[in-house]
Amino acid sequence: MEIGLVGLGKMGGNMRERMRRAGLTVVGYDRDASLSDVGSLAELVAALGTDGGPKVVWVMVPHGEPTRATVTELGELLGEGDVVVDGGNSRWTDDEIHAALLAEKGIGYVDCGVSGGVWGLENGYALMYGGSAEDVAKVQFAFDALRPEGEFGAVHAGRVGAGHFSKMVHNGIEYAVMQSYAEGWELLEKADLVDNVTEVFRSWREGTVIRSWLLDLMVNALDADPGLASIKGYASDSGEGRWTVEAAIDNAVPVPAITAALFARFVSRQDDSPAMKAIAAMRNQFGGHAVQIEPPAGGDANPDA
Repeated sequence: MEIGLVGLGKMGGNMRERMRRAGLTVVGYDRDASLSDVGSLAELVAALGTDGGPKVVWVMVPHGEPTRATVTELGELLGEGDVVVDGGNSRWTDDEIHAALLAEKGIGYVDCGVSGGVWGLENGYALMYGGSAEDVAKVQFAFDALRPEGEFGAVHAGRVGAGHFSKMVHNGIEYAVMQSYAEGWELLEKADLVDNVTEVFRSWREGTVIRSWLLDLMVNALDADPGLASIKGYASDSGEGRWTVEAAIDNAVPVPAITAALFARFVSRQDDSPAMKAIAAMRNQFGGHAVQIEPPAGGDANPDA
């Protein structure tokens, strides 16, 4: 079986290797010529089809315009009965647009949410895919090669868009779980009561109801950098958290934990929160509560506080 793979970064490169280890023929293309097997998308498509089956091209590029441009070009290169898989972190609303574009030429479309990160090469990737049963069947050989061993780890979530929507919600949950671990760690460190916070976290890895792979990774991080002293308290977001909150609003579903976790990331990007300045000022006005001020050159802040 053979497949084309567009985008050979940290995820795509490892996915190529995992599929090759499973015996698949993978033709990869990347703008970085040092990673690429061919020189263009046209060469990639031309190299497929030697097994007599439909051509399948899996796209692993950044969401938005890079994915849109790639899908559009593939629509000009592939033929009736072929299939494009978008395995990036596209917004589910883009999937219907891409599917309709390709359908005009008889090309199938499957969207696939992929989870597993840099560990997926060895452990397998959790896959959530959407599309018609006919199109999914054409890609099943790749899903089988990429998924983890065992009963779970892959699901045909529904129609086009269902895969990316499921992955979006998965990532929203991830935001909230990580925020909970982070807040718990900060409280344990701040209380000056627990002798070894890292060992407390480590103990939770067995037998507790909050054990998880994210907890394992948190312990790994604390082992590598006790107190996380070398890391700046800044967390970006890649889009799925925002989309989860927006979808919740559209469907009138309350998601306070996920929303709070997303907003906490926004707060992390402020060296000095303007909102907190306003709150401190109001507390001072109504209750005479002390406010922290910037110290004068060579002096101390709030010398009389």
